[in-house]
Amino acid sequence: MTTHLGRLVDHIHIRVADAQASLRFYRAVLGALGLQVEAKGDDFWCDEFYVSPAEGKVSSVHLAFQAAGPGKVAAFHAAGLAAGGRDNGAPGPRPYHPGYYAAFLLDPDGNNIEAVFHGPTRRSAQSISVSRTEQEGAE
Repeated sequence: MTTHLGRLVDHIHIRVADAQASLRFYRAVLGALGLQVEAKGDDFWCDEFYVSPAEGKVSSVHLAFQAAGPGKVAAFHAAGLAAGGRDNGAPGPRPYHPGYYAAFLLDPDGNNIEAVFHGPTRRSAQSISVSRTEQEGAE
């Protein structure tokens, strides 16, 4: 079976009640996965994931971040708990498919945040780099 990742979702944007509490939480969990969060004012982001203060209703979503192995899943869970997240499923195997290993946390707004390792895989590329180009006659 071949799975193509990175071609369906362009970005995910959630709105939160307390941007600073969310920044602490996401810096901790994404840092545990080896990723860096950037911030400007109350907005912050990591790759295709964007967070900003709510102007009304906060988001209610389930997000799953990729982890490089079971150890990273456990580090994500521990870091999230230490940064104010609430347990929503300790690290361990899940019945979704063979090799699925995940942990779940509720972020400060109650979003269900997951780190998942799908078992040993071979990727065609670690990631892709996209840069904007000026096109002649662009619409």
